[in-house]
Amino acid sequence: MKTFDWHSESLTDETIITKNYKNTQNVRRYFQSYFGADWKNNRTFMAWLKENQGKTLKNAVDEFSKNHQ
Repeated sequence: MKTFDWHSESLTDETIITKNYKNTQNVRRYFQSYFGADWKNNRTFMAWLKENQGKTLKNAVDEFSKNHQ
């Protein structure tokens, strides 16, 4: 099975957070599309992403909206 490449794959709301999740520029651009160019990740949210394998990036957007703004 091919490992998901967080650096170059196209990211959508349906993209599944995988075991090999990486906080890349590609991921940053995805979240900036929701929260604006000034969006910054934080340790709490990074931990949430690592702990929620199997959820989608849209789930992550909802989580950030709920708890980190």
